[in-house]
Amino acid sequence: MQRRREAMQSRAVACGLPCALAVLAMLPAGVQAQGASQPQAWPARPIRLVVPQTPGGASDALARIIGQQLADAWGQQVLVDNRAGAGGNIGNELVAKANPDGYTWLLGFVGTHAINPSLYKGLSWDPQKSFTPLATLASVPFVVAVHGPLPVKSVGDLVALARAKPGEVRFGSAGNGTVNHLLGPMLASAAKVQFTHIPYKGAAGAITDTLSGQVQFTFTSMPSVIGHLKAGSLRAVAVTSGRRAALLKDVPTIAESGFPGFDVTPWFGVLGPAGIPEPLVGRINGEINRLLGSRDTVDRFAAQGAEPLVTTPAQFGRIIAGDVALWSRIVRDTGATVD
Repeated sequence: MQRRREAMQSRAVACGLPCALAVLAMLPAGVQAQGASQPQAWPARPIRLVVPQTPGGASDALARIIGQQLADAWGQQVLVDNRAGAGGNIGNELVAKANPDGYTWLLGFVGTHAINPSLYKGLSWDPQKSFTPLATLASVPFVVAVHGPLPVKSVGDLVALARAKPGEVRFGSAGNGTVNHLLGPMLASAAKVQFTHIPYKGAAGAITDTLSGQVQFTFTSMPSVIGHLKAGSLRAVAVTSGRRAALLKDVPTIAESGFPGFDVTPWFGVLGPAGIPEPLVGRINGEINRLLGSRDTVDRFAAQGAEPLVTTPAQFGRIIAGDVALWSRIVRDTGATVD
């Protein structure tokens, strides 16, 4: 998985920004949809950026950063619309059925697009056919965050506690079938221990109960807990990525903690409904990639523990396709369900 991630990043960085800016440079000043009622001076009205999760998580944080920057660049509001529920499927469905005029976007990530299709039956949308990949935003390592007073300093300590108290060590997640959930059985399977999963309606509930000690730990995105980690109310014992996070250089990876090959680094990106005209896709991708290369964005993302991820729309589509296949295997191997 580490080699796969490095290959993904190298392909993205090698071609992403130059290719995107080349496309942007070739576009006319006014992008007009072919055969559609696309205003020449796009955007002529606010853009709706649907976040299929509750406020306070990584998706919400990244949406608000990039949304404000795009609003400043284009002179039109980018309105963040949190539509949580059903593991992100409510927000996904809303965007999949929207008019492909470039005014409705989705802040998607690996959970909503690569995991949900393997967990939920009868979805009204397809992760690839129902959406237009516009631009990736960032990769964000997840952390294993434990209750501050708990005498657990490492993944080894956590595993030892689970062995001593089978089934009594509880971990909270953002809900059944989320990345936060699947990381639990992945680690439990690797360590040959048992954790008890407590699902919540969003990451905020899991974090709140980890802070209070109702659950012993949680897997969560770094932006969700960085303030609690700095305050000492939560303790990061590992990161899920294949290499250490720049913001938590002293925190080892799970792979370093005795489980080689463990590497989960979720991506986040912007998608629209299928059928957005290619010239408009190129303009959106070029502008987002330009912002991702700015010092302001790099610094603001870094404060959240996120690393900018630059791709072309085609590269983003290939990432989605690869992760749909990868996570379908993980769901099958872990036996995860949404029941």
